[in-house]
Amino acid sequence: MAFDPEVVAEIRGVAEEKGIEPEALLAVTEVESGGKASSMVDGKAMPIILYEYHVFYRCLPVSLRQEAMNRNLARKRWGDLAYKKSQSARYAQLERAKEIHEMAAYAACSWGVGQVLGENADWLGYPSSKALAEEAMDSVAGQVRVMIRFIEKAGLRDELDRHDWRGFARRYNGPGQVEKYSGMMARAYARHGGSGEVEPDDLVLRIGERGGEVAALQRLLRTVGYHLIIDGDFGPATRRMVVQFQSDHGLTADGVVGPTTWGVLEAMAGRDAAEFL
Repeated sequence: MAFDPEVVAEIRGVAEEKGIEPEALLAVTEVESGGKASSMVDGKAMPIILYEYHVFYRCLPVSLRQEAMNRNLARKRWGDLAYKKSQSARYAQLERAKEIHEMAAYAACSWGVGQVLGENADWLGYPSSKALAEEAMDSVAGQVRVMIRFIEKAGLRDELDRHDWRGFARRYNGPGQVEKYSGMMARAYARHGGSGEVEPDDLVLRIGERGGEVAALQRLLRTVGYHLIIDGDFGPATRRMVVQFQSDHGLTADGVVGPTTWGVLEAMAGRDAAEFL
């Protein structure tokens, strides 16, 4: 689904303001939103949201959690309650959740074309989850600015500028979603007239590495049945699990996680990004 022309114009405007190639930003916003920037709710165009029961639970004070669970607005684990299908129903959930705890309610929703979780507000420099939501509700341009804050804070601006769709998708959508989302972004980029060369995904991890990419690898290995501590440290234990995984799946068992090993891991996992990162 492609954006309406007026939405394209707003996204292009923000891209130019931020020094981002418009075609690249259009590609990722279109893929993340399914080409739909807003929905009519009570006669007003509102940004697309997704209400997350498990996020509301963890953002609530302990004293309020049982009430929220009794009202079917919170659960301890992701997937324990099905998402509402319509935007009207999701906004109704938000309003009910606000009656229990306003800031936790805004934090529990993913907002706009970038589907940025309100829980990220403090990390992104907003004074509150409500402030993040209010920027998203202000306009399509506001939604895009929220998304760009996330992209830049997550260190993904370089991947976006280089059209490294695999690298971008690995962090933005999660290791289990790389093939799906990188392909969609590449096609959307071409459809919007992008002509820049697509850079290869060159993420390689080996013993001695530390950080978020290592933690994501460890989560992914756990997801496909290789149990280890998630500490962001590619030490001997992680290398042993990588070697075991490679041996089990006919790969070169060198303990180095390059494109081939990533590809097999990602194909096996196929889970939502929120469960990894």
